[in-house]
Amino acid sequence: MGKEKTHINIVVIGHVDSGKSTTTGHLIYKCGGIDKRTSEKFEKEAAEMGKGSFKCAWVLDKLKAEREQGISKNGQTREHALLAYTLGVKQLIVGVNKMDSTEPPYSQKRYEEIVKEVSTYIKKIGYNPDPVAFVPISGWNVETGVLKPDMVVTFAPVNVATEVKTVEMHHEALSEALPGDNVGFNVKNVSVKDVRRGNVAGDSKNDPPMEAAGFTAQVIILNDPGLISAGYAPVLDCHTAHIACKFAELKEKMDRLSGKKLEDGPKFLKSGDAAIVDMIPGKPMCVESFSDYPLLGHFTAGDMRQIVAVGVIKAVDKKAAGASKVTSLTRKLRRLNEYYFQHPPPQS
Repeated sequence: MGKEKTHINIVVIGHVDSGKSTTTGHLIYKCGGIDKRTSEKFEKEAAEMGKGSFKCAWVLDKLKAEREQGISKNGQTREHALLAYTLGVKQLIVGVNKMDSTEPPYSQKRYEEIVKEVSTYIKKIGYNPDPVAFVPISGWNVETGVLKPDMVVTFAPVNVATEVKTVEMHHEALSEALPGDNVGFNVKNVSVKDVRRGNVAGDSKNDPPMEAAGFTAQVIILNDPGLISAGYAPVLDCHTAHIACKFAELKEKMDRLSGKKLEDGPKFLKSGDAAIVDMIPGKPMCVESFSDYPLLGHFTAGDMRQIVAVGVIKAVDKKAAGASKVTSLTRKLRRLNEYYFQHPPPQS
């Protein structure tokens, strides 16, 4: 039953008050994602505050402060489109929202103007606008490989190896999980202290994940807190890792559209610049080149509560892997065995 469900990762992007929460909340409601009681509760609360039209948005806006404000914070459409492309989003659906607010309402001319403008921009940043669907409205995956029970997997960067006991989807056991499946799996002799968010699991016998000593990345500076030079260390969000990484060397500045080299060894970078840089993680981290494993090879860099840069990883300098660490639970079992043989129970 679980395998029959298709899993799709979707991100809804758009500027402040563009209707993301309302549209998505309405879609969730229409698909049966919230029950009638919850829907009636949101509708009542919205009406009491004089914001009846926000009842669908409140399906997503959980915080009280967000409800009182009536909107969720976000950036601008152009920056989001560039961010989506840089982070590997390959398919787009453009919802042209608030068509009821045009002059006259539902103006085809205005809709066609927006389609033309957006198509021109997304083409400049690398998308092919031809297959992009534009929809006038009014308010993906496991990285690679197969996961099976009895398989030995390695978690990086902690370098813990263990055996998979079971694989499950929607509380149903699976004989194997394929790319695109959203699953949970149980492992042997591993405690919650041994692995944590940001770790990457892979087949111990086939290209196992490893800790990165450093990596070379192509970055685009979106918002600089000042001139960015070697030594700057923003916080990177790469897959589920959230770790400060240092710009160790600015290797070259390049044209962000053509990729043509503009300058070797620039002294600094500013907003709008594209560059090749060497980066060093401040803590153990597992990343891969974008060409090999796309979802492990792109990142955002943040500082002062804003996105400073986005980037894709071109090459990784991996630390030599030693023997896999023994988990804490395994150590306890070994100590119990040693104690047993040193202090055998009395013979009856």
